[in-house]
Amino acid sequence: MYETIASPIDYGGIRLKNRIIFAPTTLGLKGEAYREKIRQIAAGGCAMIILGDVPVSKHGFGQSLFTAKGFAAYRELTDLIHAENCLACAQLHQSDSNVKAMLKYVPGVLSKKISMEDLRPLLNQEVSPYICGLSTRKIKQITDSFGRAAVQARKAGFDMVQIHGDRMCGSFASPVFNHRTDEYGGSVENRIRFAVEAVKAVRLQAPDLPIDFKLAVRQENPHYGNAGVLAEELSVVVPALERAGVTSFHVALANHSSLEDTIPPASHPYFGKEGCFLPYCDLVRRYTRLPVCGVGGLTRPDFVEEQLSQGRIDCAAMSRQLIADPS
Repeated sequence: MYETIASPIDYGGIRLKNRIIFAPTTLGLKGEAYREKIRQIAAGGCAMIILGDVPVSKHGFGQSLFTAKGFAAYRELTDLIHAENCLACAQLHQSDSNVKAMLKYVPGVLSKKISMEDLRPLLNQEVSPYICGLSTRKIKQITDSFGRAAVQARKAGFDMVQIHGDRMCGSFASPVFNHRTDEYGGSVENRIRFAVEAVKAVRLQAPDLPIDFKLAVRQENPHYGNAGVLAEELSVVVPALERAGVTSFHVALANHSSLEDTIPPASHPYFGKEGCFLPYCDLVRRYTRLPVCGVGGLTRPDFVEEQLSQGRIDCAAMSRQLIADPS
């Protein structure tokens, strides 16, 4: 029973003991409570845990790989994970939030005149002017930082890195946000250049490190997701990322939309069904033979086993299921 779920696989250069991956998730926990939850999830038997939003620079949201305290925290987590016969992946992340622009909303948030639900679209309005205003010199510094972060991640004990293909990578990829007229804007080849250069930087500085790519897909008719790439652009995007050095793809809906879309409940009008994002995996499959990990609404073991055994996906990523019942 569940033979495929339990079977090992070579996932982009690392051997996973089974096909279940813990998807990068904000747990809302700190310190010992966070470490214990991660340990429980690893002990529950999943093959790999992806730790989300690992900043690629010293200054950013979350613990930094470039500070003694941050590095030690990640080292402790990878040791905890490895002790439970589980692998660890660092999701390398570059925010597209303009910190200076964000400051003007702080008084409203503190006074509760601006709710957290109101804040998200306000911050999204700041993305386009921010990424469009970046100089090519600054862009190069950012993409190079993915490579330096990958080196630090390996030193901290991570077995793989995942490039967060949403956030700055996804915003550059999408004409919703990217209105540049230079080599980083316009055609899909130009808009994906930021992500391609980030991957190349990792491959250059960590030649043998497996690189997973969180591929953010957005869609129209109906409209869901603002960052990321459209389905019809995958024929260009997927081969370009593979040539750059990606070794596997983690396929999801693009963010910069309601969390109810990106982490949809069963009552969602469009993404309420089991395996809600797997049609995007089907599209990615057309353009690569690399391993593909599916995510979104993978709740029933029988359904997951069927998708894996049929080869629709190679691995299944989930979070709420493993948080609620880590064993």
